[in-house]
Amino acid sequence: MQERHRNRLLYFHEQAETTEKYVIPYIEQVFPLREGLRVLEIGCGEGGNLKPFLDRGFHCTGIDLNKAQIENAKVFMADHPHLDKLTLIAEDIYNIEPAPFDLIILRDVIEHIHNQERFMGFLKRFIAPGGVVFFGFPAWMMPFGGHQQVCTSKLSKTPFIHLLPAKLYAGLMRKAGESEGTIEALLEIKETGITIERFERILRHENYRILVKTLWFIQPNYEVKFHLHKMRVWPVLRALPWIRNFYTTAGYYVVGI
Repeated sequence: MQERHRNRLLYFHEQAETTEKYVIPYIEQVFPLREGLRVLEIGCGEGGNLKPFLDRGFHCTGIDLNKAQIENAKVFMADHPHLDKLTLIAEDIYNIEPAPFDLIILRDVIEHIHNQERFMGFLKRFIAPGGVVFFGFPAWMMPFGGHQQVCTSKLSKTPFIHLLPAKLYAGLMRKAGESEGTIEALLEIKETGITIERFERILRHENYRILVKTLWFIQPNYEVKFHLHKMRVWPVLRALPWIRNFYTTAGYYVVGI
């Protein structure tokens, strides 16, 4: 348990560093952060992405279904000087009374949500006038778009296996000794994983405006985790619908309504 806690603390710091160095400057291209900003993160986990905003004294709210991660967030943030401006809630977003936020963050979250069309319509209730939403997510067909890196076996380093038919994928994981909990979680991601094209189609259907968009070949978080230099997808490759999903490790979007 102690080792798991240390790993989650490392993840917390990785998230905070990526958001500080890359996500905030990315958002500020089109949405300058200002005093009194109200920030909401949906699927906040331990709150690493929120920390750089809290460091600036902004009002921050984090919502996550995972109660254990919310409890971790409370521990990790316990000594923060702006703790009075942080609200952490373990709940389903659909059970939350909508309130206006200037900036909403969904980083590595949209690909876990069922019925994304419904969610994107519901999300509008939380966007203040002039507010924006940041999305960061892996394209489904990229080498580790199925999040198989969470496996404990050699499958954690095996690319593209999530594209196998579900029964074959599950059988392979069982043969490798993965737990039923891991198998269930990864099969769920197989159902909810999202492509660039589908995400943008939902944006159009729900009348969101793309303010800035970047497809990453090596996403910024890989600089923090693996010391790889971030790299955008080349324009000629970015222009290839569907095929681009195989080599886009993350899409960054800031959208408004």
